[in-house]
Amino acid sequence: MYIMVSLICQGFTGMNAALTGAASAATEPCTESCDVLVIGGGPGGSTISTLLAKRGWRVLMLERDRFPRFHIGESLLPANMPIFDEIDALEKLRRIGRLKLGADFPRDDGSYYTFKFDRALGSTPPYSFHVLRSEMDQMLFEHAREQGVDARQNAKVERVEFDADGVTVRVMENGASHAVRARYLVDASGRDTFLGKQLKLVERSAEHQSAALFAHYKDVDFNSGDPHGNIISVYRFEHGWAWFIPLPSGDMSIGCVCKPEYLKSRRGADNAEFMERTLALVPHALDRMTRAKRISEVRFTGNYSYVCKRMTGPRFVMIGDAWSFLDPIFSSGVFLSMHGARHAAEVVDGSLREPARERHLQRAYERRIRPGYARFAWFIYRFNSPVMKRLFANPRNVWRVEEGVVSMLAGDVFDDRRVLRRLTAFKLIYAIGALIDLRRWWSDLRERKRQNRAALKSTQVDAA
Repeated sequence: MYIMVSLICQGFTGMNAALTGAASAATEPCTESCDVLVIGGGPGGSTISTLLAKRGWRVLMLERDRFPRFHIGESLLPANMPIFDEIDALEKLRRIGRLKLGADFPRDDGSYYTFKFDRALGSTPPYSFHVLRSEMDQMLFEHAREQGVDARQNAKVERVEFDADGVTVRVMENGASHAVRARYLVDASGRDTFLGKQLKLVERSAEHQSAALFAHYKDVDFNSGDPHGNIISVYRFEHGWAWFIPLPSGDMSIGCVCKPEYLKSRRGADNAEFMERTLALVPHALDRMTRAKRISEVRFTGNYSYVCKRMTGPRFVMIGDAWSFLDPIFSSGVFLSMHGARHAAEVVDGSLREPARERHLQRAYERRIRPGYARFAWFIYRFNSPVMKRLFANPRNVWRVEEGVVSMLAGDVFDDRRVLRRLTAFKLIYAIGALIDLRRWWSDLRERKRQNRAALKSTQVDAA
């Protein structure tokens, strides 16, 4: 089972010693102080900063880069929309976004099936948006500042040290290092996972080792059934999967997430050459690229999936990718980060007001967040299996299961019992399909496990 499920609700044994190991930090002179210090100014950091500032707390948010900056993950989920509305940023999002109404999963014959959000069983809105992340992230960062957050760019957190009364944070800002004293710390540092690395909490997923190449293109055709570019397309191919995301400008974000064994065939090729070679293997994708021209560099990122052994501790909470990163097949990243931020705000606010309730609030937060991640992970881990391919290519709405899957694709994986029951039914249908085609399922499972073991071993060797 996915690694996150095995990490539920571990105790705090040994954690306090790790957090209070540097007693000198508590007496180090600090040039400023705040109630909450947030590491990272992405969607999660901006969301929790805004929510806490609205409640009257002094919030300092530190982003190491300068906006606008490139970021992948341009497709949002409908479940995100109420959160944008809650922080009063939904109308700003509308102005910079391209309407998104569903997701295509092409079949082997070149046709495709579209899961439209207006068929969701739950209460999510029937739409979301495609965005240019450089624009959206900057908008959220500046919006947080407008709400009273002390939001700073080019401010790199170098280390954090905890003591019985709070947190001391060493910051490099404008070429000078200084210390900040905070009562609570939020790690929203994304895949940098600042606390995860400092406290040695990061564990790579043994079940899902992949890497991705991605770039932006112009003059890519939309699907024939999507003349206005309102649908994201997800293509499977032998060595992984690919995304086609229409951007607000009319350009297209294209990426390929590849299996470890295939990545070994790179053999010194540069990113652009390897991207072309990989796209040539994606069935029917090139049919949409006869006029296409690449307009950005090809970027590469590896070791996709990981989870930290903890998401909370005395005077800290981790949100979004700072705690765990999932393969982005279902465009869940921004939603999970902002959803986590929304509920982590309750932890921070309650802990500052009543410190004795901190552990109770943290446990409630963990009990909420972990199952939602695990539900996405279950689908992600099996996405390229033969059974899942058949179920997504020719869905049937028996017991309203298809509507439940649409709800999952919309991000509704936490609360709605109607949706959760249908997802359980889908798992049963999947198991029956696997039993019917047991030999093929077992062969596919063994091959995926072999590749992941090889990739994990390679990662450990590289780290050593």
